[in-house]
Amino acid sequence: MRRRARHGKKAASGFTLIELMVAIMVMSILALLSWRSIDGMVRTQAMTQERADALLRMQAALGQWVADLDAVIDTQELRPLAFDGNMLRMTRRDATESGLVSPGIRVVAWTRLTGLAQEGAGPGSGHWVRWQSAPVRQRDELARAWQRAEQWRAGGGQTPSADSGDSRVVLIGVEQWQLFYHRGQTWGNPLSAVGNEAEQTGAGALEMPNGVRLVLDLPGHAGLSGSVVRDWVRPTLEAGQ
Repeated sequence: MRRRARHGKKAASGFTLIELMVAIMVMSILALLSWRSIDGMVRTQAMTQERADALLRMQAALGQWVADLDAVIDTQELRPLAFDGNMLRMTRRDATESGLVSPGIRVVAWTRLTGLAQEGAGPGSGHWVRWQSAPVRQRDELARAWQRAEQWRAGGGQTPSADSGDSRVVLIGVEQWQLFYHRGQTWGNPLSAVGNEAEQTGAGALEMPNGVRLVLDLPGHAGLSGSVVRDWVRPTLEAGQ
């Protein structure tokens, strides 16, 4: 009798169909939770990388902005800085020919354009764009390069032809941008007569401002939103000015 009882217990051991179904359901839930966790980690990593790339692009753009202003040169032919409310044009030393006795000059233009598509620049309604001419050394070349910058802006900011030697770079997405000049003791609108009286006279028509304040309104792409303010001070500014 004891042997039969023991044999009966062995025959009854094992998993029932319901137990197997419950086990499969539990494993399915665990697999689903694991997949969601991995998917969340991948998304977080992608967003972090996107934000890091956007920060690098913005830092590179601001670095180029400061480098251009640091290299501004007064040619005595054109105003070193000319802002019309939409585009800032400047004349700067050619960085690629700094070792020459008489390096060339480039006309550089900064503006905000709409309708441009640039990978990684963000889906903002507009983009901050930099244009530069080929190096020039003659007065007539300088005047033509200055005019080409205006024509490029009026034409929608398309990529210049390779034959011209001009180039453009689409930098970052911006909703809008503003400039302020520092003259005397205050910041003022470059287009306003208040604080810019020197520009209204012939003697001070080519005079550089003491500083330039840049304000960029970011569109919120890649977690970058709000306003960015960058002040530039003229390197040759003397104490007390």
